[in-house]
Amino acid sequence: MKTKTKRPSPAKKQTRAAKRRPADEVWQLRLYVADRTRKSLLALANLRSICEAHLKGRYRITVIDLLKKPQLAKGDQIVAIPTVIRRLPQPVRTIIGTLSNMENVLDGLDLRAGH
Repeated sequence: MKTKTKRPSPAKKQTRAAKRRPADEVWQLRLYVADRTRKSLLALANLRSICEAHLKGRYRITVIDLLKKPQLAKGDQIVAIPTVIRRLPQPVRTIIGTLSNMENVLDGLDLRAGH
């Protein structure tokens, strides 16, 4: 009789990979904004707050103002702002908005896995 080996779902694979990340790994985040609007400033403040709470000393935020450098939107396929792109650790993740909903941001950045 043949037995089937149950393969973990992609979500479980990512969670396992997240748990194996080195504790000193530096997260690289890009925040795309348009000037210093209220939404842009709120997104930056929320992102910094979340990073300080969950990644203290292990993150780097690069703020990209698309009014000054619009050509940079194409590389990360930015369709709305503010947008956060998690470049590292892999896989790349994208969150659009002011990052006010903590639960969505933690899930979106995959920060629930004991970072």
